[in-house]
Amino acid sequence: MSGNATTRFANVALLSVASRIPSRVTPSAQIQQRLSGALKRLRLPRTLLERVAGVKERRNWAEGEDVNAATVAAGQQALDEAGVDPSDVGLLINTSVTRKHLEPSVAVGLHHGLGLPSSAVNFDVANACLGFINGMSIAAGMIESGQIRYAVVVDGEDADDIQDVTIERLLREDAGRDDFMREFASLTLGSGSAAAVLGRADEHPAGHRVLGGVTRAATQFHELCVGSTEGMFTDAQALLDGGLELVVDAWKDATADWDWGSMDRYITHQVSRVHTNAIVEAVGLDRNRVPTTYPYLGNVGPASVPITLVEEARSLRSGDRVLLMGVGSGINTAMMELAW
Repeated sequence: MSGNATTRFANVALLSVASRIPSRVTPSAQIQQRLSGALKRLRLPRTLLERVAGVKERRNWAEGEDVNAATVAAGQQALDEAGVDPSDVGLLINTSVTRKHLEPSVAVGLHHGLGLPSSAVNFDVANACLGFINGMSIAAGMIESGQIRYAVVVDGEDADDIQDVTIERLLREDAGRDDFMREFASLTLGSGSAAAVLGRADEHPAGHRVLGGVTRAATQFHELCVGSTEGMFTDAQALLDGGLELVVDAWKDATADWDWGSMDRYITHQVSRVHTNAIVEAVGLDRNRVPTTYPYLGNVGPASVPITLVEEARSLRSGDRVLLMGVGSGINTAMMELAW
């Protein structure tokens, strides 16, 4: 019996997807220069980020830029491109990992910034790097059931603080090689915002159909990657092994309900070169159909999938089949098919 939770949607469309990319470029060479003392002391390559993760640079918010303001701007652009008036929106889901406080939800400020009506439900969905795909699935279910007409799913990430505290900690004399590798993933993070608008397919026949997908969990691995504002601590190899096994199992089980072997595009969560190559090889994807943004944007968490989709939208044609794929610490995986 399949271990997947399978969902199908009959009348849901992705109407638009938009992003906001920070203007400040932070080369990996700059981070490695800040860490040069630790790299030398621990006898680690001075180009570790490029060699291991394949991340040449990432974006960070510049002076005068703000992650929440950028997320609101992405949402406004998505609504404009979809031709949807904010007064018609019935749901806003924020899926960000980044949050400046525990209460209230990040969603309330974004709801206010977008000028959504009092009737629009708003809340946060937190599920590590899977949040955006989960948010789209929740929104699609509410549209399909008739609860709402339009939904906005957003995400905004700010990697500055976690990278700064990580670098400070790794520069301490008592930080060892194992400590460095446990916190290595924090150094690959990037910042950015994204938003998507979903609605009824019968009202928007030119929209991109959301067909459904699968999710699967391996929560016995919930301690392999634990993050907070103080840092992100990861057993990288165990997380890669556990995530890869989960993806392969989910992919194999999904073949009973889905045919994903020849998609036109595979939009994967952008972790690193190692993770991308491992997934490509494990399930036999056509590498030419797996675009990457991590080399110049880094890992932007849940925003990685929609940001990469925005980049690819320029070359997608009507009728193309697109599979959104992600793995989130915990470990969970999700795959969602779009008919472009």
